[in-house]
Amino acid sequence: MDKTHEILKKYWGYDEFRPLQEDIINSVISGHDTLGLMPTGGGKSLTFQVPALLMDGTCLVITPLIALMKDQVENLRNRGILAAAIYSGMSHQDIVKEIDNCILGGYKFLYLSPERIATDIFNNKLPKMKISMIAVDESHCISQWGYDFRPSYLQIADIRINLPDTPLLALTATATPEVAKDIQQKLLFRVGSNVYKTSFARKNLAYVVKYNDDKTGTLLHILNRVPGSSVVYVRNRKKTKEISDWLVKNNISANYFHAGLNEEIKNERQNAWKKGDCRVIVATNAFGMGIDKPDVRTVIHIDLPDTLEAYFQEAGRAGRDGEKAYAVLIYSNADSTKLKKRIVDTYPDKEFVKRVYEALFNYYQIAEGEGNGRSFPFSIGNFCSIFHFNINQTFSALKLIEQEGHIKIEDEPNCKSKAVMSVTKEELYHINTTDQEDAVLNALLRTYSGLFCDEVYIDEVVIGKLTGMDRESVYGTLVKLRQDGAINYKPMKNEPRIQIIRGRLDSNRFSLSKDVYDIRMNQYAKRIGSVIDYATDHDHCRSQILLHYFGEKETKPCGCCDNCIENKKNRTEIDSARNMIIQLLSITQTAITLPQIVETLCGCDQQVLTEALRWMLDNDEIKMEINGTVKLSIKGN
Repeated sequence: MDKTHEILKKYWGYDEFRPLQEDIINSVISGHDTLGLMPTGGGKSLTFQVPALLMDGTCLVITPLIALMKDQVENLRNRGILAAAIYSGMSHQDIVKEIDNCILGGYKFLYLSPERIATDIFNNKLPKMKISMIAVDESHCISQWGYDFRPSYLQIADIRINLPDTPLLALTATATPEVAKDIQQKLLFRVGSNVYKTSFARKNLAYVVKYNDDKTGTLLHILNRVPGSSVVYVRNRKKTKEISDWLVKNNISANYFHAGLNEEIKNERQNAWKKGDCRVIVATNAFGMGIDKPDVRTVIHIDLPDTLEAYFQEAGRAGRDGEKAYAVLIYSNADSTKLKKRIVDTYPDKEFVKRVYEALFNYYQIAEGEGNGRSFPFSIGNFCSIFHFNINQTFSALKLIEQEGHIKIEDEPNCKSKAVMSVTKEELYHINTTDQEDAVLNALLRTYSGLFCDEVYIDEVVIGKLTGMDRESVYGTLVKLRQDGAINYKPMKNEPRIQIIRGRLDSNRFSLSKDVYDIRMNQYAKRIGSVIDYATDHDHCRSQILLHYFGEKETKPCGCCDNCIENKKNRTEIDSARNMIIQLLSITQTAITLPQIVETLCGCDQQVLTEALRWMLDNDEIKMEINGTVKLSIKGN
């Protein structure tokens, strides 16, 4: 038994790898940059966990999902493997401790989000760490051609400058050929890199589109016919509760889930569903990432997703145990119109984006050339109310402004307050401060270490107890110290904040680049069109449609989607009609015309009979004479 199989058996109890896992592992161990394209539930995590245990040093795992980080770290520790994660909300001391443990060789795995890569503390510590390999999960997020582009992923390439010989493994379950090529370019794949792609086909998963305007009635019908655990995806948060409550009233155990719920409630509902205490979870697309529940029997979409990538990934959460499962899309006549409207909502008119840009700086009373580096609390509801803007289009306009590099939207809820000194210890003594400011500074410096090096999480209540001040007074003093240039203070975010990256431009100088607006809008419209084409296709195998979209051309019909079943039914009916026509022409003693055949076989469905006759003519089973009569060809006898 080789070492990779020994590791697999020792820690996971398996004797053999799944298809492609071993190829990817051997590529990484050999030092090659590698791209692994594997379907949801295909065992991506083992492709970096196994080689990392055979390599000297710490594996750096970059993933955007905090829940997935925590889950994988816990699973590794339960197997006796030392692992840690760094994510928002941790104190400065805890972050330093975890990184120092990696430097000392205490951990085999360090999980962190792409945003953490840009922090000073990580970059200062990175040269001291022995990194065995870099694993980038959800790597499609780095591609501007992908459906889930995240600018923070572009920072991953920066750390490769300090780690030129360290192999990188990029993993994703959803990448078109165009996206796969872009991933390799953006992550600076070296010469000799390898790409491994397993088929995305799921033989046990039946793709179905139900055409019905009564979506809730269709949903109930499906859940009553197919027992077992289910995920129901909807477009907005309000609908999650409405449909969940409706299912409960109809005796279906259900609950709802969306990003707006607090972490305790989300964990409680997620765990209840995973354990089977709740049968159906009605959710937005915030649910499902990193959740490994093998026995999901149905994934049902009530609303059309924006992209086939998103649909394929969400649908793929059904049937991971290999047993029969269903991915059902419920489609109504109005859905395509609603979906096309998202193009306008996601990419509003350029003049509207410019108006939002100007309104944003007016909102904070920032003059031309000013504002760089400042951060403000932001209520999109209040902002839109003042300027009479549509909320959806305004949010999209702000994201476009962010992608152009003018602002940063900080939307992590309930993040702790942070502070870092803006001056040296020597400079601090020369700043004129009031007694109240001195008290707050002394409390800060006595309570929190590292304030002169990096951002530290602080608690205004704790500082208030040490100074005898209430929380609001502490907050006001910290803001004043920030204005005086003594500290950089970022208050706790109970609501999103807007950080100004570039000072305000004259309105005539503001523009949207072709890369940010025109190209991405066209790509988005193309992806929307692919979803509509999939939903409205009545003829082709649905599995083949999806596989072709992801670059798999040599495929066979699945035989179990709604179109395959309908086509098979039609084929059976046509074959039956064809046999009746052959029998009729074999026994008739007179010339017979096509209308006479239809009239004689009146018990057969006329449309089916017409299709059978057309097929027989096209395939030379029957011949039509000049006078319009029909007879069997030699081939047909």
